[in-house]
Amino acid sequence: MEKIRANDGLELRYVRRGSGPFVTLLHGIGADQASWDAIANQLETRFTVLRADLRGHGASGRMSRCSLDDFVADLGAMLDALGIRKTHLVGFSLGGLIAQKFAIENSVRLDRLVLISSVAERTDQERARVLKRADQIDREGIASVVAAADERWFTPAFKAANPQRVAERLKQLVQNDHRSYAASYRVFAEADRGMAFERITVPTLVMTGENDPGSSPRMSRLLHEKITESQLRILPELRHSVLLEAPDLIAGLLLEFLQPT
Repeated sequence: MEKIRANDGLELRYVRRGSGPFVTLLHGIGADQASWDAIANQLETRFTVLRADLRGHGASGRMSRCSLDDFVADLGAMLDALGIRKTHLVGFSLGGLIAQKFAIENSVRLDRLVLISSVAERTDQERARVLKRADQIDREGIASVVAAADERWFTPAFKAANPQRVAERLKQLVQNDHRSYAASYRVFAEADRGMAFERITVPTLVMTGENDPGSSPRMSRLLHEKITESQLRILPELRHSVLLEAPDLIAGLLLEFLQPT
């Protein structure tokens, strides 16, 4: 992995592979750039794929507080440091929130935008549930929310067929730095308010799992309705963890959208 410094000096680690137009991939909360492995392997035959460990995650530097603006600034700093003028941008979950904000503020730097399992304008009840988890993480640690994550993220069929892969993902979640994860989760819980989606001016693909309770089809339909030139795909049966559970499906949809005929 290579590294750059964020604007505040925090170290960010990234991987850049492949050739062709740039595609930048932003992972979800409590994961790292490796969550894109199976998808990136397919994209790298046609694109230069950039994927970084978000601040507080993976091999990047740790922190005890952050904001959505920090994550957005990190992405801009990375593109600047690598001399990337324009890129396709793909964000999953927390990465989708970062991608939304970056696209609102920097549409000129994007060719196409993909929002996967992203959140938008939670209802009061939805926000109360996610804020309750954020408070629980602060008080009791990451392990206290693993059972709930297991239920929200994976379909019963995938869990039955792939118990080891599910266990490894949940183990990775628990192994996150507590302060960094808590700070990132607070951003994830609170930063979906008041996005000016009408300022996104690039072709956009929005997708989520049919049975994702946290990044629900309602939210994806809202994004689709508010973002001009957007497309919508609701993925049958899937819950939240679509990168792990359906990488071939996601890679195929990305290749189709990012290389239009």
